Amino acid sequence: MPCAPTTLLGLCSLLDGLGILVRGVPAGDDAPVTGAACDSRCVRPGNVFFCKGRAFKPAYLSSALEAGAVAYVCDEQHAPELDEAAPETPAIVVSDMRIAMARVSAAAFGRPDLDVPQVGITGTKGKSTTAYMLRSIIDAANGARSCGIIGSIDTYDGVEDIESTNTTPEAPDLWRHLANARDAQLAAMVMEVSSQALKYDRTLGVELDVAAFLNIGSDHISPVEHPTFEDYFASKLRIFSQCRRAVVNLGTSNVERVLDAAHSGGEASEPPELVCVSAAGPDAIECGSCDMVFPDIWATDIEPRGASLAFVAHGTTVAGHPTNDPAEKAWELPVVINFPGLFNVENALVAIACAELLGIDHEAIAKGLAACRVPGRMELIGSPDSQVLCVVDYAHNTLSYQSFFASMAKEFPGRRIVALIGAPGGKAYERRVELPREASRWASHIVVTEEDPAHDSNEDICREMDANVPEGAALADGTPVTHEYVLDRQQAVARCLDVALSYGEPALVCLLGKGDETLIHRGDEFQPMVPDGDAFRHAAAERGIDL
Repeated sequence: MPCAPTTLLGLCSLLDGLGILVRGVPAGDDAPVTGAACDSRCVRPGNVFFCKGRAFKPAYLSSALEAGAVAYVCDEQHAPELDEAAPETPAIVVSDMRIAMARVSAAAFGRPDLDVPQVGITGTKGKSTTAYMLRSIIDAANGARSCGIIGSIDTYDGVEDIESTNTTPEAPDLWRHLANARDAQLAAMVMEVSSQALKYDRTLGVELDVAAFLNIGSDHISPVEHPTFEDYFASKLRIFSQCRRAVVNLGTSNVERVLDAAHSGGEASEPPELVCVSAAGPDAIECGSCDMVFPDIWATDIEPRGASLAFVAHGTTVAGHPTNDPAEKAWELPVVINFPGLFNVENALVAIACAELLGIDHEAIAKGLAACRVPGRMELIGSPDSQVLCVVDYAHNTLSYQSFFASMAKEFPGRRIVALIGAPGGKAYERRVELPREASRWASHIVVTEEDPAHDSNEDICREMDANVPEGAALADGTPVTHEYVLDRQQAVARCLDVALSYGEPALVCLLGKGDETLIHRGDEFQPMVPDGDAFRHAAAERGIDL
């Protein structure tokens, strides 16, 4: 149930205790607070409004006040301007807006994270798939009480059900979603936790019942994101400072450092209880200071089946807790996932471990995994015996490309690959170099196209990526790699199909980066787009191809 609302003076006391209060509200301006917002379109009566960002305009505050905001929070830089724009409005001035947004939002919404089980998942690749797997398991275990999700594909909190534009939203939006989940009495909330969210305190203060660390690879390295890999990695590891229990995939690179961070717990008062998983079987790994580390949950008998994947999960956990007692009976669980991708074994093991730690039984785990569908993830279009088969996926960084293409080559042998690739504007600049190089190791033909250019030139991005396909690139069998760029994404999808048809032999079209998204980021707007799968179906229909 919702907690009693705090007040403006209560929030000032909180901020003063954190050492970031510059100016509070007078005693006569005290008022109840029922929530917080940093977007004037999301303000509800009784909210505190955060005036943040370099592009902030006083007009946003006016809109927030019209919607019922009772006060605003700003930094010292904006204070004089806003004092003049809204002289009668209670103002709280702080020295650190990010910490203020997180802590004030948590208090304003009554700490809903304490009323709904919270699971946070981080990693360079696989966050969305693992989150959907775990959500499906929780749904299977709880019947009518559904599970919420916050991530890069969509956001569902029992009240709002929207397509996401950020992997992890800003703190006021995040806490609003958690409050909605509490008020809707959801069974749990599963969230993807990005490196940016951890670095910039969007998730600060969220008490995670379980945190999962999938893997680490180079991504989001740029002047506007993480200046170095070390900054990126250190940001990811912060997740262990806010959880009571943790799951680590032993298949990650830099596993020793991940385990050290999990064992230490970072800033947490006590290190989390730890469960380790491995898709490589029950064998231990050498881990320096950790000595030999055995997985608590592992996979055997992995069997790709074209449009699905089967394996047997094993564990030495008892009621969700690891045991070293040989008298305790180990368990095994046959699992079927109804989409391809050998890399999804690791994702499923992490989901299984999280579910066990939440106390979910094996029957619900198997049922949930079998029922799981991830929008835009490993979506197969076409029949296995057709000349051209299509797969739509969100793979968008080097680590996900490596796993994706290696898996496709094993699961669909004998098919020539045509790949649609792209990179975003304003961030992750390394992808413009690394993705064409990685794709050229696997694809006979590469089509570069638009993928959320934001304020950058779409043509410049496409030209740069096309130029970064290595000169003279060839596949392992000597087949030359051809490449081009097509600026319009829907036309680029059609071009991939035409190239695949021109081979006159089995081919696999891989449409990467956007999944089933219906919005594309251009300038300051998210504009409508035709999802890649629909674009492929339309192109096939125009050519008289029955899928």
